[in-house]
Amino acid sequence: VQLQASGGGLVQAGGSLRLSCAASGRTFSYYTLGWFRQAPGKEREFVAAINWSGSYTIYADSVKGRFTISRDNANNTVYLRMGSLKPEDTAVYYCASGPSSSSSSARYCYWGQGTQVTVSS
Repeated sequence: VQLQASGGGLVQAGGSLRLSCAASGRTFSYYTLGWFRQAPGKEREFVAAINWSGSYTIYADSVKGRFTISRDNANNTVYLRMGSLKPEDTAVYYCASGPSSSSSSARYCYWGQGTQVTVSS
């Protein structure tokens, strides 16, 4: 599976963005998709994940209630809708795929290249 993230940009605090991650590969619909982020000087952290059917989602506490993950298996795309953005959400956001839903990056086999999200105060 190859992943291509897009949709990042500069937004003011309180604003919203939608990230997309387009995947190639016939087995896209079998995989869990996740989003992670990495801010400068910090370790990569889990943001959200969605199982293969879209029926199960998990979120980091820091984004719960503000971010929504979804997927469109027909178009091999996973989305991350981000609302009520805060300066601390500034990071490079990565999409990843793996065999099961998890907040651990070690459980993900394939990674996209990342897209920058910058939230100004």
